Amino acid sequence: MTALIESVETLLVDLPTIRPHKLSMATMATQTLVIVRLKCADGIEGIGEATTIGGLAYGPESPESMKVNIDTYLAPALVGLAADNVNLAMARLDKLAKGNVIAKSALETALLDAQGKRLGVPLATLLGGARHDHLPVLWTLASGDTDKDIEEARKRLEQRRHRDFKLKIGANEVDHDVRHVAAIKAALGDRASVRVDVNQAWDEATAVRAIAALEEAGVDLIEQPIPAHERAGLARLANRFEVTMLADEGVQDLRCGLALIESGFSGAFALKIAKSAGPRGALRLAHLADAGGIGLYGGTMLEGSIGTAASLHAWATLPEMAWGTEMFGPLLLTDDIVTTPLRYDDFGVALPQGPGLGLELDHDKLREYARS
Repeated sequence: MTALIESVETLLVDLPTIRPHKLSMATMATQTLVIVRLKCADGIEGIGEATTIGGLAYGPESPESMKVNIDTYLAPALVGLAADNVNLAMARLDKLAKGNVIAKSALETALLDAQGKRLGVPLATLLGGARHDHLPVLWTLASGDTDKDIEEARKRLEQRRHRDFKLKIGANEVDHDVRHVAAIKAALGDRASVRVDVNQAWDEATAVRAIAALEEAGVDLIEQPIPAHERAGLARLANRFEVTMLADEGVQDLRCGLALIESGFSGAFALKIAKSAGPRGALRLAHLADAGGIGLYGGTMLEGSIGTAASLHAWATLPEMAWGTEMFGPLLLTDDIVTTPLRYDDFGVALPQGPGLGLELDHDKLREYARS
């Protein structure tokens, strides 16, 4: 008989970061994870994670709102459904609630994790099968201090941990940011790729001036330099410069992706399971991008190990990504809530093996960091 979903529990978990992480809209010293535990009648538990950046500074969902909306609306709609029918469960949630894509991503992850455990196969197998067992991972340099960032990058290179680096810019005056990035690229030279994420901080005129200077400095990728809704402007920037433009906040779903392609955009898409309501939605966007000749990049919302593993299982099913991934979230945290952390080595991360996500909760750590 088909096992039914019996209950869904959510926990807010606060994990400190190894250093302040400076973005254009906020500076983070702690990351809050919304952990989902979906329990089924056959005794199987699926786990998922909903994580965003900087509370409400980044988008409309906060950790607190996600917990309330899951507990009040989404979880009750799942209880009593067949645990092995992910399509039906997620369709019910989409009919019940608009938006709430990060919360839905955590629930879809938990459903897939439970089904993988039930069948004894990795989550990637449920998504079509893994093509890769190791994926490249970049590191974000976000201290805001040029000398510290250079030292940090050199250390990561020596450790063979990362050789691609992204800088969060846009909070400071443009010329200051350009000098900061150019100095880091000059110090690293050809040993590393340097990219920037502006998080929508510039208008188009400012972007033209700044991108010209960043291109001259040798930067390889410019992420979301202007506001997400300015799709035509992003297409103009992509066609004006040789350096690749990466759409992130500007490509939230299939309709956004199609609109960008139709506008003449020729850059790359940042995939995130959080903004696509789960791994399956992120892969649908990836297939659209591939059909439109758009490059792929595996993005993060600075998830912990659970959300990062869910993303890795999705990215592992794709052809090699032109721009790699930034699945470094667990490395930014001082501790973990899983028994066996993800393995980072040789400039990347290993795909977890075992049924479902391939991870198990560390219940002692969960109690230590969960809000009471």
